[in-house]
Amino acid sequence: MDGATIAEEDDGIRLDRWFKRHREGTPHALLARWARSGQLTLDGKKADVSDRIATGQKLVMPTPPVETEARPARKGRPLTDADIELATSMLIHRDASALVLNKAPGLATQGGTKTEQHVDGLLDALKFDGPVRPKLVHRLDKDTSGALLIARTPRAAAYFAKSFSNRSAKKTYWALIVGVPDIQQGEIDLPLAKQPGSGGEKMHVDDKGLPSKTRYRVIERAGNSAAWVELQPLTGRTHQLRVHMAAIGHPIVGDGKYGGKGAFLTGTISRKMHLHSRRLRIDHPDGGAIDISAEVPEHFAASLDALGFDTLLGDIGIDAQEKGPPPKSALKAQAKAHSKQIRKARRGERRGRTADSKPTDFVGKPKPKTKAKPGKPSAPKPAGKKPTAKKHPARPAKPR
Repeated sequence: MDGATIAEEDDGIRLDRWFKRHREGTPHALLARWARSGQLTLDGKKADVSDRIATGQKLVMPTPPVETEARPARKGRPLTDADIELATSMLIHRDASALVLNKAPGLATQGGTKTEQHVDGLLDALKFDGPVRPKLVHRLDKDTSGALLIARTPRAAAYFAKSFSNRSAKKTYWALIVGVPDIQQGEIDLPLAKQPGSGGEKMHVDDKGLPSKTRYRVIERAGNSAAWVELQPLTGRTHQLRVHMAAIGHPIVGDGKYGGKGAFLTGTISRKMHLHSRRLRIDHPDGGAIDISAEVPEHFAASLDALGFDTLLGDIGIDAQEKGPPPKSALKAQAKAHSKQIRKARRGERRGRTADSKPTDFVGKPKPKTKAKPGKPSAPKPAGKKPTAKKHPARPAKPR
C-alpha cells in the first residue's frame, strides 16, 4: 500500500483531482475500482473519488502498477513570444492566490475543435512564482470580453469554485442592445434549455428548462434605436444574457446567433459582439475581497462614443445602494445626460413647428387670436372713463 498527506495547496479539491496532480498516470477506472473495493481511505475511512479532501488528511491507496506510473503526461503546444505577450497584456490583477484577466473579444476561454489559441493554453505564461500552473474557475463566451478570474493555487480554485456555485460572487456586464426596453430597470425570469437540433450549441426559452434570472438597468439610450444597459446574471446558464435580451425583443448588438439580422446597427457601429464583463466582486480565500473593473475593448468604446453615451454614467449600478452614495462625478454626469435628453426633445418640438406657428403661453397652449366683429368699427373709448355695463330690458315673466 502507498500513502500521502494532503498538503495545504490541495485543500478542498476532489480526490480524483488530487490523483491527476500527483499520480498523473493513474486511470480513472482504476481509481473507481479502488474506491468500490474500499482500498482508498482518508483518515482510515472509505473514500470516494468525488470526495473533497482537506489539509492534513491521511490518504491510503494501493501502489499503482509500474506501467501506469511510467505513462507520460500529456503536454500542450509550446508558447510563442506572441502568446506570452498576449497573456501578460491581459493581466489586470495579481496576488498570491488569484489573477484577473481582461479577456480580449474573439479569444476562447478553453480549447475545442479547431480552436488552437485560448486562455487555458496561455496559463503557463502566467505561472510566475506560483507553486502550480494557474487554473480557470469560470468562463466567458469567445466573443464576450472582460474580467476573467484565474486561481493560482488548488486551495484558491476550490474556494472560488464554491463562491460561483453558491452565487456569492457578483458579476456585472455592460451591453449595447437594439431598441430600448419599455421598463427602464427590471428582472427577466425565463427558464432556458438546450435547443433541439443545435448539438447543444444554442439555448432557447423553454417552460421545462432550468430557472434563469437576469437583472437589467438602462444606463442611457440613443433615441429609440439603441440602449446601453447593465446586466447582472442571477443564475449561470449558458448564453443566458444573450438569450434573455433577445427574448424580450432587444438583442445584444453584434449577436447574430440569437438576434439574427436585427442584431446589427447601421453606420459606424461595429458588427462585433457588444457584451463585456465589466466588474467582478468575489470574496478572497486569504480574507477581504477582490473588486475589479475591466475597461471595454476598442470596438465597444468606439460605439459608446459614436452613440454619444457618457461612460461616467456606468458607475451608478443596479446595486449602488450597497456602495453608498454615488461619486459627485457620476451625479454630475447623470444630470448632464438628463439635460441633454431634454434639449434633444425641445429641439424636436421646434423643428416640428411651421414658420407661421402661433405663439404659446407658459403651458405651451396657443394664445387665442381675437376676431374683429363685422360692421362699423367701434368708436374710440374716451380716456379716463370706465366703460359702463350695458343695460338689458327686463324679460316678461312666463305665464304659469
